Amino acid sequence: MSADHLVADGVDRGARLLDELHAALTRYVVLPSPEAADAVALWIAATHALPAFQHAPRLAIASPEKRCGKSRLLDVIDGTCHSPLMSVNASVAAIFRSIGGDHPPTLLVDEADTLFGSEKVAEQNEELRGLLNAGHQRGRPALRCVGGQQTPTEFPSFAMAAIAGIGTLPDTITDRAVNLTMRRRRADEQVSQFRTRRDGPILADLRARFAEWGASAVLMLSDAEPDMPVEDRAADTWEPLVAIADHVGGSWPERARTACLVLTAESEEADEEGSLNTRLLSDVRDVFAVRAVSFLSSAELVEALKRVEESPWDDFDFNARKLALRLKDFGIKPGFNTAKTARGYRLDHLHDAFGRYLRPDPSKPSKTPCDLHEPSDGHNAPDGYARPGENKRPDETADQTLFRMDWTVPDDPSAKKCRTCGAPLWAPQSKERGVCGKCVA
Repeated sequence: MSADHLVADGVDRGARLLDELHAALTRYVVLPSPEAADAVALWIAATHALPAFQHAPRLAIASPEKRCGKSRLLDVIDGTCHSPLMSVNASVAAIFRSIGGDHPPTLLVDEADTLFGSEKVAEQNEELRGLLNAGHQRGRPALRCVGGQQTPTEFPSFAMAAIAGIGTLPDTITDRAVNLTMRRRRADEQVSQFRTRRDGPILADLRARFAEWGASAVLMLSDAEPDMPVEDRAADTWEPLVAIADHVGGSWPERARTACLVLTAESEEADEEGSLNTRLLSDVRDVFAVRAVSFLSSAELVEALKRVEESPWDDFDFNARKLALRLKDFGIKPGFNTAKTARGYRLDHLHDAFGRYLRPDPSKPSKTPCDLHEPSDGHNAPDGYARPGENKRPDETADQTLFRMDWTVPDDPSAKKCRTCGAPLWAPQSKERGVCGKCVA
């Protein structure tokens, strides 16, 4: 069988496996939306191809109350993900020593509300939260002193992690996660009962086939650079899932991007609702939009905010001073109108904060260079500034000492390059075979 047929067979196999995994998820668990089911299936697949990626997205599973299916979802994830490591009663030191290697285990944290549910409890588990935050990206080891000589030692932190709990999880975790909020099943929503003795072997067989698929897909996924519908950290988090969807093809590329947009929008909306200052900024924008004016005095704005439906501003003694203190965090200060007769806020002074901290349209992402079909770098960059043709690290001087450079790409002319297209080889697998993933395809 030719190499092209092998690649095509692997791609088709990946799509079939994802369909089968999706069916298993929806057989045992009622997920909050079709997009959530797609996202979880892709996340589980990403655990089997983690060596190909720079980021390890977290899966944050929350619910308003108990008996919403969180633990059952973790059961299915535990049965299908790569090398699950359940952290029940595990010490942080034990977890530190369990993560490492080329393909680290998948960390599963249930009942996270007992770890982060209150400020006092969260302080006692700050080490675990730091580990979960650092492990989102490669090259962020934890440094600890070990042994009688207190020798500084690096512990790898990079690993996939799923965290489930009642209520809200720490925002530093959810900001690095695929977020979904589980709901209690209605009477007409039926699922199959999960029994470990009966269903465990079925999921284990699926996991074994995913492991085989992932080992072969890593070579192709290592150099994947999918077009992302979101930006910044959200793009880092969702890139492995979208890359896998593009790799297997079929309906999955479109489903992955739809899930990315829907779940990211829901998460951003929850962030805006959860942050009182951001909620205030959003309500201020709405008041100016309804009034269609360019200036409002502090007193007028306060009274208008108190009348916003379902807002918290009428529940406490909200006044012009408290308004100014909250908006100060966004770099907004009150000033006079043109006639110098009233002190308040000008709309043109608020636009910058609106653009930086609020979503322009909850249903659409901001346009990216990929959307605009324009290069974001190079000599023809859309911002008008010329870029250098290649990246070169400045020469080190005699008084500089490099800590670690093993995860960066060398800049010297002897660096290994693809023998077909001449592009630098980033991934270890690409270096071994001497050909980049694109040329293999």
